[in-house]
Amino acid sequence: MNKSDFNFYLPEELIAQTPIEKRDESRLLHLDKHTGAIEHRHFYNLPEYLRPGDCLVLNDSRVLPARLIGSRKTGGSVEVVLLRDLGEGNWECLTRPGKKTRPGTELTFGDGELTAEVLEVVEGGKRIIHFNYKGVFLEVLERLGKMPLPPYIKVELQDNERYQNVYSRELGSAAAPTAGLHFTKELLAKIEAMGINVCYITLHVGLGTFRPVKSERIEDHEMHSEFCIVPERTSRIVTETKKRGGRVVCVGTTSCRTVESFALEDGTLPETSGWTDIFIYPGYKFKCLDALVTNFHLPESTLIMLVSALAGRENILHAYDIAVQERYRFFSFGDAMFIE
Repeated sequence: MNKSDFNFYLPEELIAQTPIEKRDESRLLHLDKHTGAIEHRHFYNLPEYLRPGDCLVLNDSRVLPARLIGSRKTGGSVEVVLLRDLGEGNWECLTRPGKKTRPGTELTFGDGELTAEVLEVVEGGKRIIHFNYKGVFLEVLERLGKMPLPPYIKVELQDNERYQNVYSRELGSAAAPTAGLHFTKELLAKIEAMGINVCYITLHVGLGTFRPVKSERIEDHEMHSEFCIVPERTSRIVTETKKRGGRVVCVGTTSCRTVESFALEDGTLPETSGWTDIFIYPGYKFKCLDALVTNFHLPESTLIMLVSALAGRENILHAYDIAVQERYRFFSFGDAMFIE
């Protein structure tokens, strides 16, 4: 298949720049993956599509406020995005302007609360940077850091928590698993009260999630790797749900990719952890997932390929065309779909 098979027209003004005021008042497009039938609802209607005996799998990863704005000792501003903790105060980072952050460059953030030195340039123009600070680095980062928002969001976020899920707890993502942004604690409590088991995996989202597909044949695309964890409770709930004939409903493509990476052929899910670079596109046979809560994805992205594998390319592209006509909001801060 070609990546151009997954293109669609999206007016730029439909790319949501800010989160909606109340999380669960975002719109919800319901798509029947078998018939292609579409309903227009709101996210607070989601419980109407869930059944007692289902289980809901969410990604509890929390976004690292990994974007630092500071200055070079020689003058001039600098932006640093933390990518990977290398230990002993060293991080793999992206910097801007890159030409001004050569090895030996000294950096300052937050009136000197955090200082750093560029150690070396590595593959892809990334920098290895050593940070100096007092106390706990993650606490310093919570005070000084900003959210590393996707490149298509141009508006500065006023409240960092709006780029976090209400159930997030495991710090480590470079981007939010955004399908979960629509949930409130009250909505989750309502779902649990219906007899639906809510459980969690952890997949730390890397910036590679925004990397475009460059090869025309999608089979030639190499996926980035991300670390994920399936805890014992989630393993037990998912496995029991499949044995009882209930549905496994994943919230977001990260939860989907985690359960599909480690599920056995009979749909059971072992307790495990490890790296995954699974690439799901049409032709893939799902082993565990039955239904999916997801946002609207970029044209020609691996994520629109994933949802096309679940619901069929024609159904997805038709649903996206309808969403554009109905003025749905797209991408991270946009509206949601429920595919079953």
